[in-house]
Amino acid sequence: MFAIIETGGKQYKVAKGETLDIEKLEEKEGATVKFDKVLLVDEKVGTPTVSGASVSGKIVAHKRGEKIVVFKMKAKKRYQKTQGHRQELTTVEITDIKA
Repeated sequence: MFAIIETGGKQYKVAKGETLDIEKLEEKEGATVKFDKVLLVDEKVGTPTVSGASVSGKIVAHKRGEKIVVFKMKAKKRYQKTQGHRQELTTVEITDIKA
């Protein structure tokens, strides 16, 4: 059984027992989270969400993603700017999918 959930403005395909990195959640490590925005469960497609469906998971860890380098340059103008970014992430283990 799999589902497609929406969290942090992105959509993820999840299955029971899977771990995934999503946008940072405010809950602490070890807490249980419930995702109510379920867009699809197996063959059941929502309009826009599947009513009564939910996906629960357990927060495993909070971490930061890899560094991304942003480099801007304007040719012949002596303008260069370098900037870095690391995204805050939460690792979640999917424990249950309810249709």
